[in-house]
Amino acid sequence: MVKNYFKIAWRNLLKNKAFSFINIMGLSIGITVCFVIMLYVQDELSYDRFNVKADRIYRIAFKATINGGKINESNVMPPVAGALQRDFPDVEEATRLHQSGKPKITYKNRSFKDDQVALADSNFFSVFTIPFIKGDAKTALIEPNSIVITKDAARKYFGNEEPLGKLLTVNDGSNTLCKVTGVINKIPANSHFHFDMFVAMSSLPYAKDPTWMASGMFTYIVLKKGYDYKKLEAKFPAMVEKYMGPQIQQAMGLSLSQFRSKGNDLGFVLQPLTKIHLANYPSNYEMEPGGDMSYVYIFSAVAVFMLLIACINFINLSTASASKRAKEVGVRKVMGSGKLQLVKQFLLESLLITFIALLLAAVLIQITLPVFNSLSGKSLVAGFSIARVGSILLLGLLVSILAGTYPAFYLSSFKPIATLKGKLSAGTKSYGLRSSLVVFQFFISVSLITGTIIVYQQMKYIRNKKLGYDKERLLVINNSYQLGNNEKVLRDELLRDSRVANVTISSYRPAGYSDNNNALGYPEGKENELTKSLEYGVDERYIPALGIEMAAGRNFSPQFSTDSFAMIMNESAVKAFGFKNDNDALGKRIVRQNSVRGTNVPFTIVGIVKDFHFKSLHEAISPLLMVLNPGSGLIIKTKSKDVAGLLATIKERWKSFGPEDPMDYGFLDDMYNKTYAAEQKTGTILNISALLTILVACLGLFGLATYTAEQRSKEIGIRKVLGASVSQVTTMLSKEFVKLVLISCVVAFPLSWWVMYKWLQDFAYRINISWWMFVVAGIIALLIALITVSFKAIKAALANPVKSLRTE
Repeated sequence: MVKNYFKIAWRNLLKNKAFSFINIMGLSIGITVCFVIMLYVQDELSYDRFNVKADRIYRIAFKATINGGKINESNVMPPVAGALQRDFPDVEEATRLHQSGKPKITYKNRSFKDDQVALADSNFFSVFTIPFIKGDAKTALIEPNSIVITKDAARKYFGNEEPLGKLLTVNDGSNTLCKVTGVINKIPANSHFHFDMFVAMSSLPYAKDPTWMASGMFTYIVLKKGYDYKKLEAKFPAMVEKYMGPQIQQAMGLSLSQFRSKGNDLGFVLQPLTKIHLANYPSNYEMEPGGDMSYVYIFSAVAVFMLLIACINFINLSTASASKRAKEVGVRKVMGSGKLQLVKQFLLESLLITFIALLLAAVLIQITLPVFNSLSGKSLVAGFSIARVGSILLLGLLVSILAGTYPAFYLSSFKPIATLKGKLSAGTKSYGLRSSLVVFQFFISVSLITGTIIVYQQMKYIRNKKLGYDKERLLVINNSYQLGNNEKVLRDELLRDSRVANVTISSYRPAGYSDNNNALGYPEGKENELTKSLEYGVDERYIPALGIEMAAGRNFSPQFSTDSFAMIMNESAVKAFGFKNDNDALGKRIVRQNSVRGTNVPFTIVGIVKDFHFKSLHEAISPLLMVLNPGSGLIIKTKSKDVAGLLATIKERWKSFGPEDPMDYGFLDDMYNKTYAAEQKTGTILNISALLTILVACLGLFGLATYTAEQRSKEIGIRKVLGASVSQVTTMLSKEFVKLVLISCVVAFPLSWWVMYKWLQDFAYRINISWWMFVVAGIIALLIALITVSFKAIKAALANPVKSLRTE
C-alpha cells in the first residue's frame, strides 16, 4: 500500500510540474532561511557556555552617578577580586583579566605585532575552561613573567620546536622576557574575549595597587552551586562603605553618606557570564563588541515567519489545484477508498515534496552560508552531524504535517457524486481560510518592508548627520608614537606640504579607536559639586584641524604660556558644571582631582566649543574637557585629491626614521562608518529577508489567483461573451486581492511601528517615524500583489470563453 502511495505521489509531481516546482522552491527557500538564521541565533545564544562553570561565573561591573554624569564600566579596581573572595564565603573563586593590547612579541629573529595579549591571575584557567595542550593549568601563571600561548602562536614563533621553557620578548613599553609555561587551544569563537597570549598578573605592579578609585581589571567570580547572585549584590553597599568610603573621604573631603546625600551614588553589579555578549550593558571598556538580543528576537521571528509563509504557500497551491484532483478523489471513493486512505495519500505527497525541498535546501544552505557569514561577520558552519541531521529531518516532518494536513483533509472531504459531475463547490469556509492566510503572508511582508525602510532611513541619517566636526579627508596614523621625537619632526614637515591643510597630534579621536579618560572636577570653591566628564588631551591645532567650531572664547595658543593650565570645554560641560551660559563660564576655573598636572589642580576656562559627536550616535553628547596634553598620534587634514601621492610621501619619510613597524594608518570617515557596521549588516540581512519573504509570499498569492481564476472560469467566459474587456476582467479578479493586502497593511502598520520604535530607542539621535514610510510600504506591497495577480488574471481574461462554456 505504501509503495502504491509513493508511486501515485511521484506521478502527480511529474504531472503537475509547475505546481510541484513552485511548492518545492517555496519550501526549500523557507527551510534554508530558517536553518541559516537558526544557526546564527544558536551561535549568539551559545556565547561562553563552553565553560564548565558557566552558570556560576559572574563578572563584576562598576556603576556610578556623579552630579548627573553616568559611569558604567565593565572593569573594576585591582583590590575588588581579593575583597570579594575574602569577605564573602559564597564566592568560591575570583580571578582578573587585564588587557595589554598588541605589544611587539619577539623570538630570535622573528617579531610579530598581531597577537592579542592579556594579563591573568594564576587561577584564571581554573575558572575558565580553556584546555591545555602542554603545561599545567594550575601552576602555569604563578611565577612572574610566565606566559601561556595558543598552539597557533606556538607554531608561529617556534615552528616545530618545543615551546615550553622558551623565552619571548614582550615589548609593551619595556622589553620583558617571558617564559612559556603553557600551550592552550585557541579560545572558541563564541567567547566574549579572545587572546593569543596570557602573561602572569604578578608581572604587573598595578595589580597590587590598593586604590578603589581607578579601574582596569575585568574581574570574574565563581559562586557556589545554587546560590542566588542577587543576594550577593545586596551585600555590595557594605563593601563600598568599607573599602571605598575612606578613599572617597581622603580624595574629596566628603564622607560616603555626604557624597550620596548630594544625589550621587556608586556601587557594583554582577553580570552573568552567559549574558554578557547579548545583554547590551551600557558600559565602557568592553574587551570586544557584543551582540544585541533585539536582533536575535527579530531574526528568530523572520525565520519562523518565513517557514510559516512557505507552509501557507503549500496550502494555497494545494487547494488551488483542488479542482484538478476532484474527479480523482471521486473515482477513488467510488472504488472503495476511505477518507483515512485518501488523507494518508495526500500527506505522503506532502512528505515527498518536503523531502525533495529538504535535499534542495541542503544545497542552498551550502551556497548561502558563506554569503551570510560575510554579511553577519560570523564563521558559521552547517556541520551536518547526526544530531543536526536528525533535527532537520524532524523539521521536515513537522513542515510536511503543518503544510499538508489541511489540504489532505480538504481534498479527501469532496463528495464523490458532485465531483464526478464536475460540480465542485469551494465553500465560504475554505475560501475564508485561504484569504486569511494571504493576509497573514502580506502582514509579514508589509512589516518587513516597513522595517527595511526605517532601518535605511536611520542609516542614511547617521551617514549625513552633522557631527560638529569634519570627518572627511582626515588621515590618522595610529602608531606614530614609534617615531618618538621624530613625530613632531614629521608633523612640521607635513605642515610645509602644499597637499596638507593641517596636522594635529592627539591620541583622542571622535571616531574609531580612541584613548578614553574619565575626569572628575568641580568649579573652584564648590568642592561639593563634583562632576564627572571626559577629558581630551590635545594640542593647539586639534580644534581647527577637525573643523570644530568655537562657541565662545579662544583656542589654545603657544602665545599664552599659561595655557598649560588652561581648559576648553563643550557646551554640555557648561551646563553640567552649573554655569549660566558660555560667557559665564569663561575665566572660571575647574579643579581637576587627578589631572596630568597633579592632584586638585585648577584649570582656567579659556574657550567653549560647540557640542560635537565624539561618541557613537547611540549615546547622547556628554560633558567634555580639553587640556594641552597631546601625547602621540598624528591626525592629518588633507586638501589635495592626490591622497595616494601624499601617502607615498609619508610612507617614504616614515621608513627614513627607522621605526620598528610599518606605518599603521586609516581615514576617520572609514572609522566612523565601522562604528555602525553591525547596524549596516543587520539592514542588509533585513533587506534580503524582506525580498525572500515577498518572493515566497508572491508564490502563495499566485496560487490563490490560480484558484480564483479556475473557480470563476465560467463567469469570466460569460462576461466576455457579454462584452467585458480584458481590463475589466483583470480588475474584477484583482480587486479582491487588493482588499486582502489593504487589510494586511492595517494590521501590520501598528506592530511594525512599535517594533521599529523600540529599535530606534537604542539611538540617542534618531529619525522620527513618519507616515509616508507606511504609505510607501503599503504601495510597494500593493504593486507586488497586483503584478503577481495580474499575470494570472490577464491570462484568464485572454482565454477563449468557448473552452469554459462548452459543457453548459
